[in-house]
Amino acid sequence: MSRLPTFLLGAAAGAAAAHFLDPDKGGERRSAVAGQAKTVQAQAAKVAGKAQGAAQSATPGTRVSEPDDVTLARKIESEIFRAPDAPKGAVSVDVQDGVAHLRGEVADQAWAERLASEARNVEGVKGVENLLHAPGTPAPTAPGS
Repeated sequence: MSRLPTFLLGAAAGAAAAHFLDPDKGGERRSAVAGQAKTVQAQAAKVAGKAQGAAQSATPGTRVSEPDDVTLARKIESEIFRAPDAPKGAVSVDVQDGVAHLRGEVADQAWAERLASEARNVEGVKGVENLLHAPGTPAPTAPGS
């Protein structure tokens, strides 16, 4: 009984060898298999990348990378100037080492506090230095100035 599986395995190996080593069509067949292997490998790499991205987004507290200061400043501007009545032209946003510096003149202290609070809520902001002031009041000075 043990000779039958050995015989079948040998016959299958012989048929495969004849199929791929055929002088007329063997090269074409080997090339097709190699192309399919490359396609499968590319698909596997794509799926692995998607899985890695999903794992990183599902794991709390992990970041692919922190945004640079310019990107962070644009994110802050998008958030704090979202309201139609926000003082877009009167406030400047500068970010240095993850700390946002808000400068300019706003209608009242409530706006200054609101904009600083919204800036603090932007992901990636390490701190906010609020140098906003109301009309007729002196501009605050930055610490160390």
